[in-house]
Amino acid sequence: MRLKSCNYRRVILGAMALFIGLTLNQYVSAQSNSEIIGRWDLTVDVDGRQLPSWMEVKLSGYSTLVGYFVEEHGSARPVSKVNFKNNVVSFSIPPQWDPGKKDTKLKATLTNGKLSGILTTSSGKKHSFVGERAPSLVRETQPEWGDAIELFNRKNLDGWRADKAENQWTVKNGILTSDKAGANLITEQKFDDFKLYAEFRYPEGSNSGIYLRGRYELQIEDNKGTEPSNVYYGGIYGFLTPNEMVAQGPGIWQSYEITLVGRRVTIVANGKTIICDQIIPGITGGALDSKEGEPGPIMLQGDHGPIEFKTLIITPAK
Repeated sequence: MRLKSCNYRRVILGAMALFIGLTLNQYVSAQSNSEIIGRWDLTVDVDGRQLPSWMEVKLSGYSTLVGYFVEEHGSARPVSKVNFKNNVVSFSIPPQWDPGKKDTKLKATLTNGKLSGILTTSSGKKHSFVGERAPSLVRETQPEWGDAIELFNRKNLDGWRADKAENQWTVKNGILTSDKAGANLITEQKFDDFKLYAEFRYPEGSNSGIYLRGRYELQIEDNKGTEPSNVYYGGIYGFLTPNEMVAQGPGIWQSYEITLVGRRVTIVANGKTIICDQIIPGITGGALDSKEGEPGPIMLQGDHGPIEFKTLIITPAK
């Protein structure tokens, strides 16, 4: 009996040691991973142009890292496995559109809270990039709203600029009009927190959007009758899905009432609240930059399809 008791104690002590060892390993792994976990604003050097990108790293279980990634264009894409060891982070994801392309790969070194590395695109091109932690944009108090500003004067393009030399945007009978795909239109003025009211109309099958601070696209698309999606009408592109599809179809004047405070956004579309006080995680594809801590302009997407606006009124926070 004494021998059996000794063996039993050995088994118990061994199990306890194994449990403590696994727990310590999980603790050490969690402490190490905490340096990379979070959201990161990236700036990629593409032939001398500084283009925005974004990534998020998060835990799945105790120690496995997963994430999301936004390239210059396209929606936020899930990353099934993020590697992080000796201050080096890396991952790869399959091509988003063309299955014949190569994987997109990211590899960077974390030094003093900053990232620097190489992004290899699906076409095989390599670009250097830098990154820093994205700001939380938490507001301690509710904003005090200032005076409303009419961004569009119904006469001309005063207060706006195009992002291409050839500008297809015109004013026709008091309507801001883009008849074909071409340049995006950007306000000269920049804003931090604001309320924006927009009335718009599109033809059948068209696709456009409104970029809040030039970084977060609120999608406009001919999606009547479809299920809600974060890449369809009323979605913050690739991130936030509206709670119902309220698009009224082509040729009809529709409206968005947008409130953006820090990262928190509320969208009322055609009189219905479809996104209520939700956090936008990061920049969407097609953003002007990744400087999320700074004010930014309103940008109207004109590089996808025809679109018309008759009202654009912004009320900035004081």
